[in-house]
Amino acid sequence: MTTVPLSILDLAHIGKGETAADSFRASVQMAQRAEEWGYRRIWYAEHHNMPTIASSATSVLIAHVAAHTERIRLGAGGVMLPNHAPLLIAEQFGTLESLHPGRIDLGLGRAPGSDQKTARALRRDPGSADSFPQDVLELQGYLTGQSRIAGIDATPGKGTDVPLFILGSSLFGAQLAAALGLPYSFASHFAPGALHDAVTLYRRDFQPSAQQQEPYVIAGVNVIAAETSDEADDLYQAAKRTRVRQLVGRGRTFTPDEEELLLASPAGQQAEQMMHYTGVGTADEVGDYLDRFAKDAQADELILVSSAPGREAWLRSFELVARAAGLATA
Repeated sequence: MTTVPLSILDLAHIGKGETAADSFRASVQMAQRAEEWGYRRIWYAEHHNMPTIASSATSVLIAHVAAHTERIRLGAGGVMLPNHAPLLIAEQFGTLESLHPGRIDLGLGRAPGSDQKTARALRRDPGSADSFPQDVLELQGYLTGQSRIAGIDATPGKGTDVPLFILGSSLFGAQLAAALGLPYSFASHFAPGALHDAVTLYRRDFQPSAQQQEPYVIAGVNVIAAETSDEADDLYQAAKRTRVRQLVGRGRTFTPDEEELLLASPAGQQAEQMMHYTGVGTADEVGDYLDRFAKDAQADELILVSSAPGREAWLRSFELVARAAGLATA
């Protein structure tokens, strides 16, 4: 039984032959089931110009899923704040919190959520990431009703106290989260390298704040669970092939022999490294892995990502994990 709360990062994947509308229906179904299974929260990430990811308008997707669920927390994991004016994000998430009180989270990152060409299309200033700490403070001021700009308030937003989380995959995010006294979510599900150093730094330097009195770490981890170990391993191998195709394929199709060569290539090794923290196997095997990972990562909560191919296998992974973890209603 896993000893920390479990949550889900839904990448709003658009599968082969699917539309964005199909992805949204799947996200609603996932959230409804996750609510039944006992997961704590579901987050959606801001990505742009990616034909297989439908969560670009993150706050709109959160609103849609929230309207079709009752209890589970929903939020951004995260909003790429340098792409936006802090006032606009305060208004959006203030609206969400006003409509669904006590259920909304706001995770913040500083990456573009895209490539540099797309960043230009977003009208993102090349130096905007440098002002990320100041933008977080400005946003926090709007949400707490303590605006840092005289005469400017977020309506809705003012006084909603939507909880903020700093997202990161390097030491920068850890330092900022510690200095501001905010929870820290590390993207170890795709950038595992700095996990231990970042968490150690965050816990060492954490300064209590009005929002958070003690350090709180959420660590990302991949899961692929199935009825048998062999079935789970087959799904994992298929997921690795998909990851490699995304890294180097650029829309191309490959023969099985070419895919095997890709897996052995530098791109294949990169894909393998990105999925370093992955629990694969039966429900009990993945549950045991998550328990070990939580201790190793010094995590207070885990946020799970499943790249199991196909909607049925994707849902089943989370259901099996919930059962093995002994979640409240699983």
